[in-house]
Amino acid sequence: MKHIRLFRGAEHPCSYLPGLTACSAYADPGLALDVQTYSSLAAQGFRRSGDLVYRPHCAGCKACVPARIAVSRFAPDRSQRRALRDNAGLVATPKPAEFDEEHYRLFQRYLAARHDEGGMADSSPEDYMGFLGSRWADTGFVEFRLEKELLAVAVVDRLEAGLSAAYTFFDPDQAHRGLGTLAVLWQVGEARRLGLAWVYLGFWIAGCRKMNYKDRFRPLQVLVGGQWRSFEKGEKIPL
Repeated sequence: MKHIRLFRGAEHPCSYLPGLTACSAYADPGLALDVQTYSSLAAQGFRRSGDLVYRPHCAGCKACVPARIAVSRFAPDRSQRRALRDNAGLVATPKPAEFDEEHYRLFQRYLAARHDEGGMADSSPEDYMGFLGSRWADTGFVEFRLEKELLAVAVVDRLEAGLSAAYTFFDPDQAHRGLGTLAVLWQVGEARRLGLAWVYLGFWIAGCRKMNYKDRFRPLQVLVGGQWRSFEKGEKIPL
């Protein structure tokens, strides 16, 4: 992979661990990115937010651990099988990564209920697409509907050897359905259909309730010390 300069962002309050300060390292914003380059960066623990590609670079903290699912080895556990049963009536439909008013309204409801303290809480349509879309990524929006009712949207990036679960938002009144888990299970199935090896989940953080669902996708691979390691069911992931 070509040499890529990294730029350190400004420090800000951590969104996941209260009382801590966070900072990110960004791939050169002036670099002409493409799917091939992003695939290599994802394998090194980077993520996309809009057109920016980053990974945590926090002083004195390494709590954010890149995680991915090995598609060929994954089998759903009891709670994941229940999520599939409970949502058997939903239809998943891939859509282009374009602005959709219905998607946007659902996104606003989701943020208001679950992330009202975040920087996207009052996002405009332009902010919304700038956050989820990209000019260079191979991105799709996957709708999950119960008959005509939109319940969830998963934002998925296609990589050379996998899929990246970029973001998922859903109807906060339907949280009992496990729609976030369902979206990941759909991506595992889609990756398997396409012959892809990985589904990248972003960062796993021990002690963060919002990240607990990722720990259930075993065997889970995490990037520790520059190497991807697999952790089986019941095996503790190192901090």
